[in-house]
Amino acid sequence: MPLDPFLSATAPSLARLDERSREIFRQIVETYLATGEPAGSRNISRLIPMTLSPASVRNVMADLEAAGLIFAPHTSAGRLPTELGLRFFVDALLEIGDVSEDERNSIETQVRAAARAQTVDGVLAEASNLLSGLSRGAGVVTTGKTDVRLKHIEFVPLDPSRALLILVSEDGEVENRLVPLPKGLPSSALVEATNFLSALTRGRTLVELRTEVERTLAARRAELDEVTARVVESGMASWSGGDKAERRLIVRGQTRLLHDLRAIEDLERVRLLFDDLEAKQEVVDLLGRAEDAQGLRIFIGSENKLFSLSGSSTIVAPYRDGQGRVVGVLGVIGPTRLNYARIVPMVDFTARVVSRVLAGPGIDAA
Repeated sequence: MPLDPFLSATAPSLARLDERSREIFRQIVETYLATGEPAGSRNISRLIPMTLSPASVRNVMADLEAAGLIFAPHTSAGRLPTELGLRFFVDALLEIGDVSEDERNSIETQVRAAARAQTVDGVLAEASNLLSGLSRGAGVVTTGKTDVRLKHIEFVPLDPSRALLILVSEDGEVENRLVPLPKGLPSSALVEATNFLSALTRGRTLVELRTEVERTLAARRAELDEVTARVVESGMASWSGGDKAERRLIVRGQTRLLHDLRAIEDLERVRLLFDDLEAKQEVVDLLGRAEDAQGLRIFIGSENKLFSLSGSSTIVAPYRDGQGRVVGVLGVIGPTRLNYARIVPMVDFTARVVSRVLAGPGIDAA
């Protein structure tokens, strides 16, 4: 795994770590990932594959601390990795494992079973559930609203300048959007706009509906009152979708983050993470960075502003549709003490399974 640009300023000094320093650093990080506890010099001297006294280990730890890779949580304690240390470990020292045969079969079987229900949302929700269960973190997926198939659309007047656009999908999901109205709009215009869209809506996705509306408006504009046409166009612009603001977020398994708490500080970090996950648009924007990168991404702690207080890590990978286009991302959010070696290949494999399933025939978007 190549070094992240985040490390560009410090990479030369990190690259000069000798074998002894790397082994001691590796043991500190792996102890933290396994137990959440600081690693002391005496224990490290027993674990490393070379003969070093605790005093020699302490000297190396002092150098690692000076380099910003580790820190002491309190006086006379062992050492924990800093966020910079975790990033260096992930980019330069992490030995990626592989997804076990049982886990591969489980992921394939359950994702394909969800696909037999003929809905994309079912596939993505199942993938999020699987990743949460296998990682003990929260599983996350972003998906485009433009894939939803529609059942009903209606304009409801609120006041002379605004109307509520109500959109109902075939699976019963209801979403609302405020639409500005032209001055002096007659009440009949909203009725006409609703009737016009209702005749075109059923069974179409948002993208398909927008295309059909544009085609039909061009052909029938002379039959429609100009003001009614403007209402229709305003409503469809509100629902056009396609950018990061038009993504839905599926989160599963937040409560699993409570299963492995070791201190009050852990509980506070998880509480902050729950608050972060409630800020869904910010999570979507964060995950969009992985979508733009076209490959698996790992964000650690304050590398993203959203999770800087909770000290969380995010491992996400994009998934694709039948045309090979990136249409969303899926992955795991949890404490920085995630099992990166296990979760990285698991997220990558799940994204590839979901992409293969979505490329198959007969899966509806809603």
